[in-house]
Amino acid sequence: MERTGRQVVEALVATLNAGDVAGMDDVFHDDAVIEWPQSGERIVGADNRRAIYGAFPQLPAISPRRLTGAGDLWVLEADLDYGDGDPYQTVFVFELRDGLISKETAYWTKPFPAPDWRAGWVEQM
Repeated sequence: MERTGRQVVEALVATLNAGDVAGMDDVFHDDAVIEWPQSGERIVGADNRRAIYGAFPQLPAISPRRLTGAGDLWVLEADLDYGDGDPYQTVFVFELRDGLISKETAYWTKPFPAPDWRAGWVEQM
């Protein structure tokens, strides 16, 4: 039975949280593309994905905040913790094909202070 998109993304999060780089093969197509627009990087194919994730000094702990989607398009909002005390807020966009991830696009940032000029129109979260 084919997994749902939700199950595929949840399996990826569990795999990364376990530090199981090889386990990523169970949720990604061999020709999958991972894009990190903020740094201008694109990872193409399983060999490059394995090498990049295997070389990480420390994989982040991923704490999902919201997972939403339907069919072959899923979006995960999450907090990442690399163990260095700097929290990252992240949005992952996953495109699936035949029950596996064919493309991941990830955007992340550290929190930053809001500018004073907006204070009259916003609430602090």
